[in-house]
Amino acid sequence: MGPTASGKTDLAVELVRRLPCSIISVDSALVYREMDIGTAKPGPELLAEAPHRLIDILDPAESYSAARFRSDALREMEAIRAGGGIPLLVGGTMLYFRALAAGLSDLPAADPAVRARLEAELAAEGLAALHARLARVDPEAARRIHPNDPQRIQRALEVWELTGRPLSALWAEHATAQPGVEAVPLALAPARRAVLHERIEQRFHAMLAAGFEAEVERLRRRGDLHPGLPSMRSVGYRQVWSYLEGRIGHGEMVERGIAATRQLAKRQITWLRGWPGVNWVDSLGSNPIEQVLKILNGSTI
Repeated sequence: MGPTASGKTDLAVELVRRLPCSIISVDSALVYREMDIGTAKPGPELLAEAPHRLIDILDPAESYSAARFRSDALREMEAIRAGGGIPLLVGGTMLYFRALAAGLSDLPAADPAVRARLEAELAAEGLAALHARLARVDPEAARRIHPNDPQRIQRALEVWELTGRPLSALWAEHATAQPGVEAVPLALAPARRAVLHERIEQRFHAMLAAGFEAEVERLRRRGDLHPGLPSMRSVGYRQVWSYLEGRIGHGEMVERGIAATRQLAKRQITWLRGWPGVNWVDSLGSNPIEQVLKILNGSTI
């Protein structure tokens, strides 16, 4: 696990070289086809050496959920173990990791009408207003959900409107009997936050140089995609989409894209700091792979 741009993929590939591991992607954007540059999807040569399961499994017009991820991941983990391998889960979508580690809650299905209204309210009132409303109806959920996380804020409000009950109460009362997955949790991040910020900026510029704008333009031209879809809400994509629609200038697009990616990294680190038993690995250390192997050798799993 780890924040975006922390070097998770490189470390995972090195583990594949050393151990009989098979990688399962834990990333809510890598599941989508046609989204390669902006998601920093591994290239063909790397995938040939270290195949990743659960990437390129959906069209961008489709939605994916933590429940579906859990089901898909458990299936892939079983297949890897049946072949004598070690499942290696790699990514930055902390909600998916949590679904595996702790199971899922029995929550109502999404309601398109409620979601459409919340989207309209988000556009009209802004995210701060929606988070403030959540704080009034469900203070615990508001405390746990970052104020800059529109999808989770809207989901919590949706659950409130559909059930009349706080999402936090449903979390506590309706945990399913699904057992959690026992694993060795590894968190990769540079010890200095400034280095991570620099990497994020460099990677965003590299994506633009590699044709990120053209990638988003191809998606826009399909005609069946829009900024409200989960795929197009991915960090970077929504900023480039706004630029291509003429709503912001190029410089502002770059600034917003970098800022949004840094905010994502901050949320990911916040999640990881609360993760029980997490083993931190400094990506700036002299030999991160040796740190990981030492942790694994001392594990009882």
